[in-house]
Amino acid sequence: MKKTKLGEFEELVLLTVAALQQDAYGVEIKRELESRLNEKLSVGSIQSALKRMEEKGFLTSAFGEATQKRGGKRKRIYVTTSSGHQVLKEMKEIRAGLWSSISEFVPDLKAI
Repeated sequence: MKKTKLGEFEELVLLTVAALQQDAYGVEIKRELESRLNEKLSVGSIQSALKRMEEKGFLTSAFGEATQKRGGKRKRIYVTTSSGHQVLKEMKEIRAGLWSSISEFVPDLKAI
């Protein structure tokens, strides 16, 4: 398996982009993550993670259409790339392997 360079927060942001699909833009990504993590996040932390993952080739982005609702401003929509899909698959396999190897001596964790 290829070694990935994806931090925990980046992984969460990338998963959120994949889940939101065509609705994956900054504010909605932030809203979704805050809801799932039950904590407040800064816009800057989200934007930094998105930029890093674009640089790594895990995401691409393009501007959507300007809308009246946004005062004529356009949203930057993010899309996962095939590399992004691959790194998520690798992370899922790594985590699944670790979870399946948890010993019977830690039964509370095994059931998760």
